[in-house]
Amino acid sequence: MCCHGDVLLRDLPRPSELPPRQQDALVALVFLAGGTALYLVGIHRLLPGGDPYGVWVRFAELGAMCAILMLRRKVPWGLLVATGVLVVDVALGPSLPVVAIYTDFLYAATLYGTRRATHVLVGTAAVASLTVFLAILWGAANWRMALLGALGVLPVVLVPVWWGANVRQHRDIAESERANAEQLATIAALDQRAAVAAERARMARDLHDVIAGHLSAIAIQSEAALSMAGDPKTAQAVLTAVRENSVRALDEMRAMIGLLRAESDGEEVTAPARLAELSRLVESARAAGMEVTVDSTVDETALPAAVDLTAYRIAQEALTNAVKHAPGGRVTVQLQATGSALTVEIGNELRGAPRSDGGGHGLLTMRERAHAVGGTLQAGPSGPGWLVHAELPLAGGGT
Repeated sequence: MCCHGDVLLRDLPRPSELPPRQQDALVALVFLAGGTALYLVGIHRLLPGGDPYGVWVRFAELGAMCAILMLRRKVPWGLLVATGVLVVDVALGPSLPVVAIYTDFLYAATLYGTRRATHVLVGTAAVASLTVFLAILWGAANWRMALLGALGVLPVVLVPVWWGANVRQHRDIAESERANAEQLATIAALDQRAAVAAERARMARDLHDVIAGHLSAIAIQSEAALSMAGDPKTAQAVLTAVRENSVRALDEMRAMIGLLRAESDGEEVTAPARLAELSRLVESARAAGMEVTVDSTVDETALPAAVDLTAYRIAQEALTNAVKHAPGGRVTVQLQATGSALTVEIGNELRGAPRSDGGGHGLLTMRERAHAVGGTLQAGPSGPGWLVHAELPLAGGGT
């Protein structure tokens, strides 16, 4: 009995893709065609007996209801106007087409109205059904007739309202899930941006260490080579160190670019620098005129990769700072691994007025690297010199 327009349209080609007004017009045309057929066949009467009114009166009612269907989404005005036409139809003798169209108005009002209007409509439908049932029970000869009358009223009032409320509930759930999915997508995008920002910060630290370390050594060694024009053998040794630093800087830059490209093209990437290559840093500092002493009891092959790389970068930055700010001085490098941490200490003496041509990011970069692996780093004056002391935990170091 509850043959509202949205159900009648389910077999038509994707009406949900049409704009709302076109959907309502299509609903009106379907009801107009169905109602016309019922009137022409003569099976439109819901009560026994003939129809004392001409068929054109019924067509006028049908035309009015179909025209009002264009207001089915305008709650409550569309429902109120349709109720007026229904009252006239009931007074003339209820007809099936008008009642069927009215069920669609009840469905649409429940689905498209506000939440408050929907609650009012549900309550009104329940009260109206109970009232009609009691009225039929009062006027009927027995309770069986009243029950049959109530069963005839339920499809007209309660079923379309219940159906509309059910569809609306599912629509609200779908919209809520869609909103949650959009929020999760937004959170995922923010997390991805944060991860990209963190990776860029890490790359900036690597670039600072690689470029600042090698190019500072190259600059100082080149200056030393220029001052040793009368000593070809020493100048050649210095220039050899300059070349080694240049080549090493290029290799590390290629490795970093390879890390960025590896995910997309599957290239094999050169491994980052480790403490096993500390001797290169030491030789570079010595070529720049520094006196470097190394005291290490560490098995580099047993260190976690993250701790190994961090210790190497800290040593590289500390040696670079010593070469820049205390040229010609003495430097001591101590590496010691206990059961739970790796200790890195680089101390240098200060001679004369230190150079101050740095950008000021070296100490901050070293602290960030130490914190990234859960360690600590202190750097500052120590007696007549400068000391960098780092504690890097070995537990939990990634490989």
